[in-house]
Formats: sequence, C-alpha cells, structure tokens
Amino acid sequence: MDLAGMTVVDAHIHQWDPLTTPREFSGLAKLFKYVPVPIDVAKRLAPRKDREFVGDPAPFVKPYLPADYRADAGEVPVEAIVHIEVEWSGRQLHAQANETRWVESLPFGVDTPALGAIVGAADPAAPGFADLLDAHLSASRRFRGIRTRVEHHPDSGIRQHSAPGALTSHKFLDGFAALVERKLTFDAWVYSQQLPDVTALATRYPDATIVLNHLATPAGIFGPVGKHTGSNPSLRRELFLRWRDDISALAANPNAVAKVSGLMMPILGHPVPPRGMPTPVPELLDRISPMLHHALDAFGADRLIWGSNFPVDKPITSLPNAAMAVATALTDHGADAAALDQVFRLTAQRVYGVDDF
Repeated sequence: MDLAGMTVVDAHIHQWDPLTTPREFSGLAKLFKYVPVPIDVAKRLAPRKDREFVGDPAPFVKPYLPADYRADAGEVPVEAIVHIEVEWSGRQLHAQANETRWVESLPFGVDTPALGAIVGAADPAAPGFADLLDAHLSASRRFRGIRTRVEHHPDSGIRQHSAPGALTSHKFLDGFAALVERKLTFDAWVYSQQLPDVTALATRYPDATIVLNHLATPAGIFGPVGKHTGSNPSLRRELFLRWRDDISALAANPNAVAKVSGLMMPILGHPVPPRGMPTPVPELLDRISPMLHHALDAFGADRLIWGSNFPVDKPITSLPNAAMAVATALTDHGADAAALDQVFRLTAQRVYGVDDF
C-alpha cells in the first residue's frame, strides 16, 4: 500500500505549548522544565490511570508545533490539517476562544501543511455558550465546530472527565441548538459505552453534523486497562461485539460520520514499546483491522475521515505507520483508490469545509 501518490488531509491533530499557553497539563510541563526529574522516574510515580492513558508523558511536557508535526508526518503527503482542541484552560467567559486565535497564528502553510480548519472547545451546557461560539467565529475564519469534554467510563480506574449522561442532559441538549443554528460541527469524543448517547444526539438533531472521534475509543479492546476492563480475551470479545452493534446503530443516522483516528491510543490496551521504537505495521494491522473493516461496512468511505491524532498516538507508533496501517486495512477489505481518497481527503474537505489547496 503506497500513500505517496495521494493528497492527504490529516483531520485530527493537536498543537500545544504548555510553557506559554494555559493547558491542563501546563503545571506538569513547567515542573519538568525547572525541576531536573527524569521523565521515566516521574512516569512511575504518576497515577496508574494517567500512565495508561498517555503511555509516555514525553510529548506532553514540551511544545508540539507545526515544524514538529511536519517532522512526524515524514513521507505521508499531508497537504492540510484540521486542528482539534486540547485542554485549553482559563476562567474568563470566552477563554477557550483564545485557543482558536492562537492556532490561527501558528506558522502553518509556509514549509508545513496548510491549516484547513479549527475545531475549538465549548460546552453546550455552560452559560454563555452561544456567545462563546461567536467568539470562536470571530477568532478565525477557519473555525468549523466544537468538541466538548464529555468522556465517561464505568471503570473508575480509567481516566475520564465527566459524569455519565452529559450528552443527554437537558442543559446540553437545549444549548446544542445554538451550534446547529450556526451550521457548526460537533466532534464527539467518547468511550464506546457512550455510543448510544451519541446516537440519541444525532437522532434528536438530524441537521447537525456529528463527527465521532476515534471510533469511540473502546478502552481495553487490545489489552487490560483500568481496574478490570479488557482483562481477558472473553471480555475483549464482548467489548468488540457491543462496540460493533453500537457503531451500526450510529451509522444508521446519515448526519453522523466517523474518524478512523486515535486507534493507536494507549488506553485501547496497546503494549507501549520502548521510546523511539514504533510498533510496526503488521502488528497494528492484527489489532485494528476488525474495527476498520466494520467501520467501512457501516459508514462507507464517504462517511469516514482519517486523522493521525498526533502527538497523542506517538507513544505507540509513528505517523507513517499509523496511516499505512489504516490504508492497508481498508484496502484489504475492498477499498479502492477512490475510496481511500474519500477517507484520506474528500470527506474531511466536505465535513470541515477545508478549502482546496
């Protein structure tokens, strides 16, 4: 499988500088800057749920900017990217719009891929939601939608951010109308147990574009995480079957699309290789192929979007390996060159309004 002749939009990357911008992990980054603690020592002292989620904290304690992404992309012919919010913090009412403004200021499109679109942070259940959307829109002409921290998992040993039912609360559903009115997208990052809530949202708001991130992150599907999730093959098989059925139910909503992204996140249960030794493509294929085959059957290529989720996925493998594994798995399941062009470029351009480049 050769990506060299393709034109690629990477529809899910993150940029950060935790030393100069306010992130939830800025305190950790500043600690490593000023206190000479070896990162591998600190990793052993961190809570287990954090270790399992990040795999390797190294990417989080230093800036990750356009030149860093360009280096990671290597030979993958990425022409444009979509930036997804990442833990910007601040107490001001419109603080999260500052991330959109900051991303807009980054040196994309010089000797780096173009900035195609921005997905910012906002919570439909929060006061002033509509005003925050307008602040995002004012901060960048590339602002296309939001992502909200609603991830919840029934295993308390797994890192999470919200209480159960955040996507179905009255405040969230009522506020969501402001997003639909502005024709903005909603990126849903959830754990797989929350898929029915995403389906309910897509059904309630058929005019909204719902983008499922990371095929719903079925934590533990490749190995044990948390207190008990994925602790044996039988539980992992059960997890896969429930994920498969819930993905099919979501895909029945034509306003839902899915990102084949984040499939190398450590929380899925991947073994974390030594730093600098990315998991090879054949090993990745053994793990991710069943998920990708079902996603292609359920959504079709015209409702799948590829994203690298870099640098979050970097502890498990390289960006070229991740892209090659996805492309190969889809090809093995019957995707031709036109279908791959949909997944790696055209669907992202349509959903996020990425201009031609």
